[in-house]
Amino acid sequence: MARHEPERTCIVTRATRPPAELIRFVLGPDREVVPDLKHRLPGRGVWVTARATMVDEAVKRRLFSRAFKAEAKAEPGLSAKIEELLRTELRQALALANKAGMVVTGFTKVESAILEKPLAALIHAAEASEDGRRKLAAQLRKRSAAAISGLPVVQALSGLELDLALGRSHVIHAALVAGAGSDGFLKSWHRYRSYSSGLDAERAGLEGEAGRPDDLIEPAGSERNE
Repeated sequence: MARHEPERTCIVTRATRPPAELIRFVLGPDREVVPDLKHRLPGRGVWVTARATMVDEAVKRRLFSRAFKAEAKAEPGLSAKIEELLRTELRQALALANKAGMVVTGFTKVESAILEKPLAALIHAAEASEDGRRKLAAQLRKRSAAAISGLPVVQALSGLELDLALGRSHVIHAALVAGAGSDGFLKSWHRYRSYSSGLDAERAGLEGEAGRPDDLIEPAGSERNE
Protein backbone atom coordinates (compact mmCIF):
# COMPACT_ATOMS: atom_id res chain seq x y z
CA MET A 1 0.00 0.00 0.00
CA ALA A 2 1.34 3.44 -0.94
CA ARG A 3 2.39 5.61 1.96
CA HIS A 4 0.00 8.49 2.49
CA GLU A 5 1.60 11.91 2.93
CA PRO A 6 -0.37 14.75 4.49
CA GLU A 7 -1.11 17.76 2.33
CA ARG A 8 1.28 20.69 2.47
CA THR A 9 0.74 24.44 2.24
CA CYS A 10 2.22 26.47 -0.62
CA ILE A 11 4.05 29.53 0.73
CA VAL A 12 2.87 31.58 -2.27
CA THR A 13 -0.82 30.75 -2.62
CA ARG A 14 -1.38 29.46 0.96
CA ALA A 15 -3.43 26.65 -0.60
CA THR A 16 -2.97 23.07 0.59
CA ARG A 17 -2.06 20.41 -1.97
CA PRO A 18 -0.74 16.83 -2.03
CA PRO A 19 3.09 16.76 -1.89
CA ALA A 20 3.20 15.43 -5.47
CA GLU A 21 1.83 18.78 -6.69
CA LEU A 22 4.43 20.87 -4.89
CA ILE A 23 8.19 21.28 -4.76
CA ARG A 24 9.95 20.99 -1.42
CA PHE A 25 12.84 23.31 -0.54
CA VAL A 26 15.39 23.15 2.25
CA LEU A 27 18.18 25.47 3.38
CA GLY A 28 21.70 24.49 2.37
CA PRO A 29 24.86 24.98 4.47
CA ASP A 30 25.35 28.53 3.16
CA ARG A 31 21.69 29.45 3.63
CA GLU A 32 20.97 28.93 -0.05
CA VAL A 33 17.54 27.66 -1.04
CA VAL A 34 17.88 24.10 -2.36
CA PRO A 35 15.09 22.30 -4.30
CA ASP A 36 14.38 18.80 -2.99
CA LEU A 37 12.54 17.10 -5.87
CA LYS A 38 12.63 13.67 -4.21
CA HIS A 39 11.42 14.98 -0.82
CA ARG A 40 14.35 13.27 0.89
CA LEU A 41 16.79 15.94 2.03
CA PRO A 42 17.14 16.43 5.81
CA GLY A 43 16.03 19.57 7.55
CA ARG A 44 12.91 21.66 7.72
CA GLY A 45 11.22 22.04 4.36
CA VAL A 46 8.93 24.62 2.83
CA TRP A 47 6.68 23.99 -0.15
CA VAL A 48 5.78 25.83 -3.36
CA THR A 49 3.19 24.84 -5.97
CA ALA A 50 5.07 23.05 -8.77
CA ARG A 51 4.90 25.83 -11.35
CA ALA A 52 7.79 27.96 -12.55
CA THR A 53 5.67 31.07 -12.10
CA MET A 54 5.06 30.20 -8.44
CA VAL A 55 8.78 29.72 -7.78
CA ASP A 56 9.50 33.07 -9.43
CA GLU A 57 6.87 34.70 -7.22
CA ALA A 58 8.38 33.17 -4.08
CA VAL A 59 11.80 34.54 -5.03
CA LYS A 60 10.47 37.98 -5.98
CA ARG A 61 8.53 38.39 -2.74
CA ARG A 62 11.31 36.92 -0.60
CA LEU A 63 8.91 34.38 0.81
CA PHE A 64 11.58 31.77 1.50
CA SER A 65 13.15 33.87 4.27
CA ARG A 66 9.74 34.43 5.81
CA ALA A 67 8.85 30.74 5.64
CA PHE A 68 12.18 29.51 7.03
CA LYS A 69 12.22 32.34 9.59
CA ALA A 70 15.86 32.86 8.69
CA GLU A 71 17.99 34.36 5.96
CA ALA A 72 17.40 32.38 2.77
CA LYS A 73 19.34 33.07 -0.42
CA ALA A 74 17.14 32.36 -3.45
CA GLU A 75 18.80 33.19 -6.76
CA PRO A 76 16.70 34.78 -9.54
CA GLY A 77 17.39 31.79 -11.79
CA LEU A 78 15.99 29.27 -9.30
CA SER A 79 12.93 28.40 -11.39
CA ALA A 80 15.11 27.75 -14.47
CA LYS A 81 17.40 25.53 -12.40
CA ILE A 82 14.42 23.46 -11.28
CA GLU A 83 13.15 23.17 -14.85
CA GLU A 84 16.51 21.77 -15.93
CA LEU A 85 16.46 19.30 -13.03
CA LEU A 86 13.01 18.14 -14.10
CA ARG A 87 14.24 17.84 -17.68
CA THR A 88 17.11 15.66 -16.51
CA GLU A 89 14.62 13.56 -14.56
CA LEU A 90 12.58 13.17 -17.77
CA ARG A 91 15.61 11.92 -19.72
CA GLN A 92 16.47 9.46 -16.97
CA ALA A 93 12.91 8.15 -16.92
CA LEU A 94 13.05 7.59 -20.67
CA ALA A 95 16.32 5.69 -20.27
CA LEU A 96 14.71 3.44 -17.64
CA ALA A 97 11.70 2.80 -19.88
CA ASN A 98 14.09 1.87 -22.67
CA LYS A 99 15.96 -0.57 -20.42
CA ALA A 100 12.59 -2.14 -19.59
CA GLY A 101 12.03 -2.73 -23.31
CA MET A 102 9.17 -0.24 -23.58
CA VAL A 103 10.64 2.06 -26.26
CA VAL A 104 10.61 1.51 -30.03
CA THR A 105 12.75 3.78 -32.22
CA GLY A 106 13.04 4.46 -35.95
CA PHE A 107 10.30 5.69 -38.25
CA THR A 108 9.49 2.31 -39.83
CA LYS A 109 9.50 0.45 -36.52
CA VAL A 110 7.32 3.12 -34.95
CA GLU A 111 4.87 2.80 -37.84
CA SER A 112 4.66 -0.94 -37.21
CA ALA A 113 4.34 -0.50 -33.45
CA ILE A 114 1.41 1.85 -33.94
CA LEU A 115 -0.58 -0.92 -35.58
CA GLU A 116 0.72 -3.86 -33.57
CA LYS A 117 1.29 -2.70 -29.98
CA PRO A 118 -0.67 -0.87 -27.26
CA LEU A 119 0.99 2.52 -27.02
CA ALA A 120 1.30 4.92 -24.10
CA ALA A 121 2.77 7.82 -26.12
CA LEU A 122 4.49 8.92 -29.29
CA ILE A 123 7.82 10.68 -28.87
CA HIS A 124 9.29 13.07 -31.44
CA ALA A 125 12.52 15.03 -31.26
CA ALA A 126 11.78 18.73 -30.87
CA GLU A 127 13.27 19.35 -34.31
CA ALA A 128 11.35 16.51 -36.02
CA SER A 129 9.83 17.52 -39.34
CA GLU A 130 6.15 18.32 -39.59
CA ASP A 131 5.89 15.80 -42.41
CA GLY A 132 7.17 12.94 -40.26
CA ARG A 133 4.86 13.83 -37.39
CA ARG A 134 1.84 13.99 -39.70
CA LYS A 135 2.61 10.64 -41.33
CA LEU A 136 2.74 8.92 -37.94
CA ALA A 137 -0.42 10.70 -36.86
CA ALA A 138 -2.13 9.39 -40.00
CA GLN A 139 -0.93 5.90 -39.15
CA LEU A 140 -2.47 6.23 -35.73
CA ARG A 141 -5.78 7.29 -37.22
CA LYS A 142 -5.99 3.97 -39.03
CA ARG A 143 -6.78 2.50 -35.65
CA SER A 144 -10.10 3.10 -33.92
CA ALA A 145 -10.74 6.47 -32.33
CA ALA A 146 -10.89 4.74 -28.94
CA ALA A 147 -7.37 3.39 -29.43
CA ILE A 148 -5.85 6.84 -29.99
CA SER A 149 -8.08 9.03 -27.85
CA GLY A 150 -5.94 11.09 -25.52
CA LEU A 151 -2.63 9.57 -26.66
CA PRO A 152 0.15 11.99 -25.63
CA VAL A 153 2.67 13.18 -28.19
CA VAL A 154 5.89 14.17 -26.43
CA GLN A 155 8.12 16.71 -28.15
CA ALA A 156 9.91 18.11 -25.13
CA LEU A 157 13.36 16.65 -25.82
CA SER A 158 15.84 17.37 -28.59
CA GLY A 159 17.27 14.70 -30.85
CA LEU A 160 20.56 14.85 -28.96
CA GLU A 161 18.74 14.34 -25.65
CA LEU A 162 16.87 11.36 -27.10
CA ASP A 163 20.18 9.92 -28.36
CA LEU A 164 21.73 10.21 -24.91
CA ALA A 165 18.71 8.76 -23.11
CA LEU A 166 18.30 5.83 -25.49
CA GLY A 167 21.95 5.10 -26.25
CA ARG A 168 21.39 5.40 -30.01
CA SER A 169 22.28 7.88 -32.73
CA HIS A 170 19.93 10.11 -34.73
CA VAL A 171 16.72 9.29 -32.86
CA ILE A 172 13.91 11.42 -34.28
CA HIS A 173 10.78 9.32 -33.69
CA ALA A 174 10.00 6.79 -30.96
CA ALA A 175 7.00 5.03 -29.48
CA LEU A 176 6.42 4.27 -25.81
CA VAL A 177 4.70 0.93 -25.35
CA ALA A 178 2.03 0.80 -22.66
CA GLY A 179 2.94 -1.11 -19.51
CA ALA A 180 4.48 -0.81 -16.06
CA GLY A 181 7.82 0.26 -17.57
CA SER A 182 6.26 3.29 -19.25
CA ASP A 183 4.49 4.74 -16.21
CA GLY A 184 7.56 6.45 -14.78
CA PHE A 185 8.29 8.34 -17.99
CA LEU A 186 4.72 9.57 -18.34
CA LYS A 187 4.69 10.71 -14.72
CA SER A 188 7.94 12.64 -15.23
CA TRP A 189 6.65 14.15 -18.47
CA HIS A 190 3.43 15.36 -16.88
CA ARG A 191 5.42 16.87 -14.01
CA TYR A 192 7.89 18.62 -16.31
CA ARG A 193 5.19 19.92 -18.64
CA SER A 194 2.99 21.06 -15.80
CA TYR A 195 5.87 22.94 -14.17
CA SER A 196 7.09 24.65 -17.33
CA SER A 197 3.71 25.45 -18.86
CA GLY A 198 1.67 26.30 -15.77
CA LEU A 199 -1.07 23.80 -16.61
CA ASP A 200 -2.80 21.94 -13.82
CA ALA A 201 -1.28 18.52 -13.26
CA GLU A 202 -4.46 16.82 -14.40
CA ARG A 203 -4.49 18.76 -17.67
CA ALA A 204 -0.77 18.63 -18.46
CA GLY A 205 -0.41 16.84 -21.76
CA LEU A 206 -4.09 15.94 -21.88
CA GLU A 207 -5.50 18.96 -23.71
CA GLY A 208 -3.49 19.75 -26.83
CA GLU A 209 -3.98 22.96 -28.72
CA ALA A 210 -2.31 24.68 -31.63
CA GLY A 211 1.04 26.19 -30.73
CA ARG A 212 1.82 23.95 -27.77
CA PRO A 213 5.08 21.97 -28.02
CA ASP A 214 3.34 18.75 -26.94
CA ASP A 215 0.00 17.68 -28.31
CA LEU A 216 -2.48 14.87 -28.61
CA ILE A 217 -3.39 12.75 -31.57
CA GLU A 218 -6.91 13.70 -32.50
CA PRO A 219 -9.52 11.24 -33.80
CA ALA A 220 -10.14 11.10 -37.53
CA GLY A 221 -12.29 13.95 -38.75
CA SER A 222 -10.93 16.43 -36.24
CA GLU A 223 -7.77 17.52 -38.06
CA ARG A 224 -6.95 21.22 -37.86
CA ASN A 225 -6.95 23.47 -40.87
CA GLU A 226 -3.43 24.71 -41.41
